[in-house]
Amino acid sequence: MEWRRSYGRAPKMIYLEANFVQFKEELLPKEGNKALLTFPFLHIYWTDCCDTEVYKASVKEDMQRWQGVLRLHGSVDWLIVVVESDNKKKNKTNILPRTSIVDKIRNDFCNKQSDRCVALSDPLKESSRSQESWSSFLTKLRTLLLMSFTRNLGRFEDEMRTLREKRTEPGWSFCDYFMVQEELAFVFEMLQQFEDALVQYDELDALFTQYVLNFGAGDGANWLGSFCQPVRSWNGLLLRRPIDMEKRDLIQRGEASLLDLRSYLFSRQCTLLIFLQRPWEVTARALELLHNCVQELRLLEVSVVSGALDCWVFLSCLEVLHRIEGCCDRSQLEANFSHTVGLWTYATEKLKSLGDLCGLVSENGPNSEDLNKTVDLLAGLGAERPETANSLQSPYKKLKEALSSVEAFEKHYLELSHAAMEMYRAIGRLRSARLVGKSLAEFYMRKGDPQSAENFLLDSLKSYVSESWSLPLTHTRKQIAECQKQLQKMDEYPSHISDHIYLQTSALLASDANLSDEERKHFCQEILTFASQTAESKGQQKDPCVALSMSSFTQLHELRFRPASALVHVGAVLQLELHLCSLMPVPVRVEQLAASVHFAGEQPGTTAQKRAAQNPDGTVTFPAASPVSASPALELCEIQEHSPSDNALNTAGVVCKNMHLLMRRHDSTTSLDTPITAPSALAMDDGAQMLKAHDVTLLPGNNSIVFTAPSQKPGTYTLRQLCATVGRVQFVLPHIYPVVQYEVYSQEPQLTIQPLTENLLAGLPQQVKFTILTGHYTVKKGDALQLSNTDSMPVLHSSKCTARILSSTGELVGESALSIQSSEKVTSISLPLTPPYHTLEFLLDVLCHIPSSPARVESEHLTNGQISHRARSRARFNSGMAIIDQKVVFSQQCVFSVWELRWSGVPPVSLQCVFLASFAPADAPDTALKPYSYEFAVERVSTLYSVRAEIRPAAGEQHCRTGTLCRLEVSLTRLTEPNDTDRSDEEFSETEGLRTSRLMYEVIDNHSNWAVCGKSSGVVSMPVAAMATHKVQMEIMPLFAGQLPFPNIRVFKYLPHHASVVIQPDTDSCLENDSLSVLDKALEDQADTASLRSRGSVQSLGEQQPRGVPMPKRQAFGPGQVFNGTQGRQVLVLPGTDHHVLEVNVT
Repeated sequence: MEWRRSYGRAPKMIYLEANFVQFKEELLPKEGNKALLTFPFLHIYWTDCCDTEVYKASVKEDMQRWQGVLRLHGSVDWLIVVVESDNKKKNKTNILPRTSIVDKIRNDFCNKQSDRCVALSDPLKESSRSQESWSSFLTKLRTLLLMSFTRNLGRFEDEMRTLREKRTEPGWSFCDYFMVQEELAFVFEMLQQFEDALVQYDELDALFTQYVLNFGAGDGANWLGSFCQPVRSWNGLLLRRPIDMEKRDLIQRGEASLLDLRSYLFSRQCTLLIFLQRPWEVTARALELLHNCVQELRLLEVSVVSGALDCWVFLSCLEVLHRIEGCCDRSQLEANFSHTVGLWTYATEKLKSLGDLCGLVSENGPNSEDLNKTVDLLAGLGAERPETANSLQSPYKKLKEALSSVEAFEKHYLELSHAAMEMYRAIGRLRSARLVGKSLAEFYMRKGDPQSAENFLLDSLKSYVSESWSLPLTHTRKQIAECQKQLQKMDEYPSHISDHIYLQTSALLASDANLSDEERKHFCQEILTFASQTAESKGQQKDPCVALSMSSFTQLHELRFRPASALVHVGAVLQLELHLCSLMPVPVRVEQLAASVHFAGEQPGTTAQKRAAQNPDGTVTFPAASPVSASPALELCEIQEHSPSDNALNTAGVVCKNMHLLMRRHDSTTSLDTPITAPSALAMDDGAQMLKAHDVTLLPGNNSIVFTAPSQKPGTYTLRQLCATVGRVQFVLPHIYPVVQYEVYSQEPQLTIQPLTENLLAGLPQQVKFTILTGHYTVKKGDALQLSNTDSMPVLHSSKCTARILSSTGELVGESALSIQSSEKVTSISLPLTPPYHTLEFLLDVLCHIPSSPARVESEHLTNGQISHRARSRARFNSGMAIIDQKVVFSQQCVFSVWELRWSGVPPVSLQCVFLASFAPADAPDTALKPYSYEFAVERVSTLYSVRAEIRPAAGEQHCRTGTLCRLEVSLTRLTEPNDTDRSDEEFSETEGLRTSRLMYEVIDNHSNWAVCGKSSGVVSMPVAAMATHKVQMEIMPLFAGQLPFPNIRVFKYLPHHASVVIQPDTDSCLENDSLSVLDKALEDQADTASLRSRGSVQSLGEQQPRGVPMPKRQAFGPGQVFNGTQGRQVLVLPGTDHHVLEVNVT
């Protein structure tokens, strides 16, 4: 039925069960009675009286007495039922109407409550009248019963609240209040309102918890004294009964202990949660209850037998698990391991505590005292409950069996531990699984099995290392060191492997700042003791050294080059100063500190440049190492591939050099920090390239060591590994990062001649500076510098000539006088003794001459920067010949000469030029010179058109952006009016007195930086007048961001199909992909709209149409006739605001 309550609470459908009992006055509730389940909610008076006389004589008086008793007990919920039968009516001769008795009863007893009297007609018949009366009766009964129940329940709740508000008064008892509120919970449970029933128990739980916390804070209640009595029974939770009447009676009598109250309260909560189909909440509440009970017993200072609480927790965990298994199938259990694994782990911990207490974990087994403790604990369990007596796997039997013997305990403990670990792994909680494994390791250590313990500890160590848990890492390493020490004594591994494993762990612990100084010194002394032993004393003949990780020995801070450039010539001195921090707690004498050096010469066509790790001051800073070892650092290098032919850059990229270390699986690999097998020691070959320092004492803290680097060969030297040798122990750093390298170069001797003034003047003695870089060559006694004499610049003799000798750093080493001897062809200068990679500087006096040349009749000469012109000729323009100095030319060498021609009048149409040269072998006399001449012509030397362009961003934008249309404005300007030759080359037309010529423009982008939108080519008509300008606008879109070069703008002469000029085909007279139709009448319009953007196949116009059909042509201008002002120009393009990936074009 629907149940509506006051205070705005939502209506609910309830199931109300009522029992009919005979009326007795002693059953009526008395004052102070708090029983709600046995409360008489509705009183019914039944009568079958049909005679008025009988009613007046006896029935009425009986009804009055009945109502008087009800009023005396304050009951206002009653109902009178009159049962009418036709048989009785037939026996009466003088019958009143059938409602006369009912009406009389209503008048006598129900004046204001007429609904309290109901007539039930012929209840044993199946007539419609009988069914109608039954229906009316049941409806009235349901309504009155629900009204009475609601009224009395509300009154009960008010009385319960009143009782709770009196909790601060003396004499208030929590147990009494507990029974009252539990009565309300029972009522809700009877109504199948399990949620409301659970709320009552939760309120009781919270109230009791608050009182216990207040007691711990010093504000204790008197009634708590009954819960502070010593614990005498620890038989765990009982969840297999709906109501544990034994513990309920203890609570009702005020004799329950804290564990009794908590056990009963949780059992009721568990029952209701199971009814609500929330079994996984039971496990969460159970785990919280068990932990809280332990704390509450401590707060209340309850006396508990040692180990009793562990027994209670262990039995309670297994009882909850068994209760959950009874209401869920296996698939549900496996899918909800996350809810139950906490109880498995807690039970495992408590069983281990019991094993420690009862001596079941030690190697020797329990003694007599331990056996007595076991007997006392088992006695507190009492007899097994009837509900679990027939179960073979009951918690009681498991605990009793586990405490019976060492073997049984080990069996049950390992079973629980492995079950918990498997559950943790199944739900992905590896940290918790490894924590259980660590507890197992402690168990194996106490059992004298260090090998099994080490495996679990190493597994836990992985989590602490990867997640940087510093303190757990230190504690676990100490346990591992203890295991490895025992394994050394047991000879489980070969001697060199066990030594290496233990020493590496000792080194890590010796450098661990979380340990005390005494512990660190102990582990450091273990290493030094082993290092001082000889191989023979250990019975070893081969590989007596043990390699350990340097990260546990020292930490590199900085390396400084001297000189700072880290670039020296062959044989020069280069020093490296290494700053490091010793992590050992005591001074350590290092016999040798060595760094292996990898040498690489220059490879043709490929250069490798490492990352810029070196600062300008010549220092390389090493990254601060984490206290917990992490993944290897990234080692990158830049790779550039050049073309072998012209040394042009082909490709460039970045390569990771230690990818094999970064990409490997971490779980399946081992390192020097967590060793399993001993690596071989680093072999130090005296003949290899090495940096070495001997007999170095490293003090705790910062130290500085100076190395002298090898520089015998030119190339690049890279430091790869670092090794510190302490007796039989080597501390190895397998990879030095960042990359540390220096370069050694070798240089050929070079001579540089430089005048002291900007220009040399002819006819005046002047000084010239001679600089000789010796390179790898040593200037010995008798070496001289020979200069070939030339008439244009002879060397003058000087009485005093001194040479300065400078070192590679520019410091003055010394000065020496030079001896100069000259002959007809050679000037010899004796050089002083000079070491390699030094500089010789001296000054010589020279005199410059401009030699004369024979006059030519046919042409004029360019002499001393002046030129004279002949009269203009229509057929040919001649220029003079420029005289150049003598040059010695080698094979495959190019010599260039530059002329500048200017004219004041009209520029010529064509320049006829002749290049003359005389040549002979360098060692031949001057009379052996042979002439060489080359004639050529320079056509169309004047500039006709100028092309300029501007790129403007979209409206409202300051800069162009990728993916946004921009405006390109091209300006074509005619610079001069055409002369006679231009008129013959160009096609002109005249419209309304205006002469024009046609030009074809084309905008393309060969670098794919721009997308031309719309028309990219067209034909324009240019007026034949100086400075005539035509502007063309189009839209383009940048495809990349950065400084983009302007697109290419090309201009051609446009010759229509009726032109009679015959043009020689060249590579520029082609249309790209889109052909221009020549059969259309509006040919020029088509040329305007034809798209020439795509880069397809290149075809000649003659190949696109059949021969004989007149076709338009485009003709390229000659060199210099069109000046393109956009060459080399760039425009800034910003990236689009909505792009996540940015592509930048770098030019």
